[in-house]
Amino acid sequence: MVIIGCTMIYLAITRHYEPLLLIGIGFSCIVANVPGPPDDVPGGQAISALLYVVKEGGLFHYAYQGVALLIIPPLIFLGVGAMTDFGPMIANPRLVILGAGAHLGIFVALILAKLLGFSLAEAGAIGIIGGADGPMAIFVTVKLAPHLLGPVSVAAYSYMALMPMIQPPVMRLLTTKAERQISMEQSRKVSKLEKIAFPIVIAIIVNLFFPPVAPLITMLMLGNLFKETGVVDRLAKTAAGGLMNVIIMILTVAIGSTMAADKFLTLQTLEIVGLGLIAFLFGTGSGVVTAKIMNLFLKTKINPLIGSAGIASVPIAARVSHIVAYQENPKNLLIYHAMGPNLAGVFGTAISGGIMLALIGVG
Repeated sequence: MVIIGCTMIYLAITRHYEPLLLIGIGFSCIVANVPGPPDDVPGGQAISALLYVVKEGGLFHYAYQGVALLIIPPLIFLGVGAMTDFGPMIANPRLVILGAGAHLGIFVALILAKLLGFSLAEAGAIGIIGGADGPMAIFVTVKLAPHLLGPVSVAAYSYMALMPMIQPPVMRLLTTKAERQISMEQSRKVSKLEKIAFPIVIAIIVNLFFPPVAPLITMLMLGNLFKETGVVDRLAKTAAGGLMNVIIMILTVAIGSTMAADKFLTLQTLEIVGLGLIAFLFGTGSGVVTAKIMNLFLKTKINPLIGSAGIASVPIAARVSHIVAYQENPKNLLIYHAMGPNLAGVFGTAISGGIMLALIGVG
């Protein structure tokens, strides 16, 4: 586990794989596995030095409570909303289909988890990893299977950070060189009125039809409203800047602190991590295939690489789509187009999570 933590830090520094996530998670993983003094334990067995900081009253303990009590996930969504421009999704609403198509991985992982002997609630918590939405994965897991919060959150955030390694092979396997070189037309300009109305309308719809996940989407829309109105810049900058930075530090410490070897290197945890990877692979693939199917009916073709951005990791998935397309054709700038399905993926994961909570029950 110490080697795994060091590898995360190495990838963050040398490959720039989401350093905001991997450095904190990797460092905390290392600390969580440093042997403590054996004298304090009956039988003289060494324990993790982390015991001295995760016990009640310790910093890591309260960091983890922020996750377990569902305080941190809505605050993350507030910050994400304040940083997000929903213009690409509003300008080209047909790309919302890709946000649905890229969520096959959720249900593949759910079915496989059930076949492996997990309960339906546990399988739902494992499946939501495939949505590539860390806060939503935490939210659903706390509601359905809180005892799996550690491995599910580790899998969700680790794979989100490693998407530049996970997605490109699948994207290239399912597309031809000609498809990867497709250039897309510039989208229409979205008016300020549309951008202001969007978070209000979405908040109303989500609270009416998907109340189980309303706390997260409501905060996402509030943060976006701060940004788009233009009259509360101080609040928008705080939510997207200082507050978000603090929350990221607390979150990564909380996640990394759960990666002690005695808890992490178990068959159940390894199964969850493996199922999470399968969910990401199927989600990436189903998004690309959905885009290819859409092209059969579209006069103006879309680049199928943006289908992989339909999973909800904003803006990581959109950047990966852009990078793969740019490597094929340096004149092909897909980032704006990829943000459409990427943002739609946030709502796709929320809907999937809401359905799970409604059908399985929140306890």
